[in-house]
Amino acid sequence: MSSPSSAPIADAGTTPHDSVTEQHGPVIVWFRDDLRLADHPALHAALSNGHPIVAVYLLDEQSAGVRPLGGAARWWLHQSLRSLTAEIESLGGRLILRRGAAAPILASLVTELDASAVLWNRRYGLAERTLDAAIKNDLRGNGVAAHSFDGSLLFEPWTIQTGQGGSYSVFTPFWRACTAGPPPRSPYPAPTAIPGWVGDIASDDLDDWALEPSPDWAGGLRAAWQPGEASAHALLGTFLTESLPRYATERDEPAQNATSRLSPHLRWGEISPHQVWAATQVAQRGLTGDAPASAARFLTELGWREFAYHVLFHSPDLATTNLRAAFDAFPWPPLDRAALTAWQQGRTGFALVDAGMRELWRTGSMHNRVRMVTASFLIKNMLVDWREGERWFWDTLVDADPASNPFGWQWVAGSGADAAPYFRIFNPTLQAAKFDPHEQYIRDNVAEYGTDAYPAPLVDLGETRRAALAAYARVKNPPA
Repeated sequence: MSSPSSAPIADAGTTPHDSVTEQHGPVIVWFRDDLRLADHPALHAALSNGHPIVAVYLLDEQSAGVRPLGGAARWWLHQSLRSLTAEIESLGGRLILRRGAAAPILASLVTELDASAVLWNRRYGLAERTLDAAIKNDLRGNGVAAHSFDGSLLFEPWTIQTGQGGSYSVFTPFWRACTAGPPPRSPYPAPTAIPGWVGDIASDDLDDWALEPSPDWAGGLRAAWQPGEASAHALLGTFLTESLPRYATERDEPAQNATSRLSPHLRWGEISPHQVWAATQVAQRGLTGDAPASAARFLTELGWREFAYHVLFHSPDLATTNLRAAFDAFPWPPLDRAALTAWQQGRTGFALVDAGMRELWRTGSMHNRVRMVTASFLIKNMLVDWREGERWFWDTLVDADPASNPFGWQWVAGSGADAAPYFRIFNPTLQAAKFDPHEQYIRDNVAEYGTDAYPAPLVDLGETRRAALAAYARVKNPPA
């Protein structure tokens, strides 16, 4: 297997305007984490070629190294595929669903359809890009055109390098390097028609994949979210109109409607970062006073997503291995399963932590400020390995992202890139007083708060802070 820096990345210069095939069979467009039609470079390239198109989604839980989806993500995927199917059919096409290892399924489809090309947008985990490169080589070896495109990031990870040709480990110089170069490309337009392939081809029934939970615990997710491309753009429009001017000043307050809530739509590619970037820049030009700074702050948050993928690209085991090797010596105590369950269920006795964990379970999401507080509490007050928290979030977040989720956990733990210093321990009581001063967010999520039914504090903040600092001191100054 290739090292992270030399892992195969093919077609780095391919654009949707390049000819993808001179043969006459249909073109397969392989959808993955890009469940949209507008600004979809692979689809745009297929449409510009004039061939019939077969749109395909493969649920691959078998290929080596591919991380299985968590429960909340599976729920979102079901809804998003249902929405995408309807959109494609409304334009004259059809979405074919198949389940299993991607390589043999694609090879079978190419033979079945006598396809002339297979096109897709890139992924950035090592397992995914190794798989994609192998598929590309096999297809080309059999005379089938295969091309990949930049559909999910503003800046491809291997194009942003330090002066010494390496990768970045600190955000500010990384983002400075990104913004110093050519700006992100403009989004590609939405198709007005998708010329489908005329013929009989089998497709799985989405319901047979059992992506939705049984028994059904997803009522809160349905109440909170409407997956799909149209919903993503509606959310973006509302945010730019109503919340963007106050984003910089109110984004840390969970009771305020000041954030975009676009993270799951970006994670599933129902909207692209290029679309968000372009629309925000247009909105920024219409702002006055201090409001343009809010737009700049929001665009910087897109930069953190880019940075997380940059780190994942160069450190593929981000979800399992400390980026800073010194943290391998951290003296984690034996895991207290009962305490971990109390944290998962929002029964720690610390209101902001409990509100966040209950919001997560009910809606599949959590305000970013509260994510930091809940993560810090687990790691630094409960002394639980960050990987336990990362796995719980992976299972319960609708926006469980292979880069941002482990990146965020390592940032809080102090073991990751541009990490919070080890001595930064979020006090959940002080954080609540500062960012939820009227306790609106807490009371919206913890019904029994302030009553005798609310649990007593799980830990003593002062004692656990001292224990955490002592443990981190062993990392900073290991014994001889």
